[in-house]
Amino acid sequence: MGPELRHLRYLIAVAEHGNFTRAAEALTISQPTLSQQIKQLERSVGAQLLDRSGRTVRLTDAGTAYVHYARRALRELAAADRAVLDVADLTRGHLRLAMTPTFTAYLLGPLVAAVRDEHPGLTLEVHEEPQDRIEAGLLADEIDLGIAFEGPHLPGVSATALFAETLGLVATAHRPGAEDPRPMPVDRLGGQPLALLSADFATRRHIDAYFAHHRIDPPIAVEADTIQALTEIVRRTPLLATVLPDAITDDHPHLAPVPLDPPLPTRVAALLRRESAYRSAAARAFTRVVAQVVRDRGYPAP
Repeated sequence: MGPELRHLRYLIAVAEHGNFTRAAEALTISQPTLSQQIKQLERSVGAQLLDRSGRTVRLTDAGTAYVHYARRALRELAAADRAVLDVADLTRGHLRLAMTPTFTAYLLGPLVAAVRDEHPGLTLEVHEEPQDRIEAGLLADEIDLGIAFEGPHLPGVSATALFAETLGLVATAHRPGAEDPRPMPVDRLGGQPLALLSADFATRRHIDAYFAHHRIDPPIAVEADTIQALTEIVRRTPLLATVLPDAITDDHPHLAPVPLDPPLPTRVAALLRRESAYRSAAARAFTRVVAQVVRDRGYPAP
């Protein structure tokens, strides 16, 4: 008789915890039962899967290979369960979505509103993550779709271009000299105090690359972890400026763009998915909604 699903889950739990006692507690079974079940699995596959000789339980080479396929099997079975529950008319449905932080500031609201209007039976589970974690989550079948940027992707992740995102210098609409329409030469930016996203964000790395290209080093007065914090800081501090996507600036009447010469380079927003993933009715519907929202809001073509 071959291994059962519980055997796969038990082995993965021991591998992750490195300890039978902690794994048993996480699985809410007794430690002797867990140990017995793992030995039963090893007899079934005809190989020792765990090295129990040290203080920490570790996978053997055979165990490492087996766990790789066990995780894949469990992911595929979970996808099969979702496929069975998938209803083409979307009277019910669930979608796991992740996006990088700047998109939650200006794209998430219109997307959720459009989904609710067109498919009120569809529920969304939304996560805000860096792009590398979004792609890892897609490959691990922890999320269904991601919204991030085009560029090199992990093998197995495909991208569909959505629109071109432009970043720009932004200050309060009441700043001194706001009436001057002339672009600011980039070398003058070297003396402009800024409030920026922290270095953990892809947007900040994009900004820093622009600074490095033009050999300027503006003073960073504030680093923040949210777009909302930046907009509030700049709104209340006339001498500070920030760098934001134009779409965010357009949604805030108390902020105004400060043209730069040359401007920051654009980047392409993309819808990400796992290449081999089952495309549920919810995922197909959401893909159509994203394209419609992009058109309705007039975002530039990629």
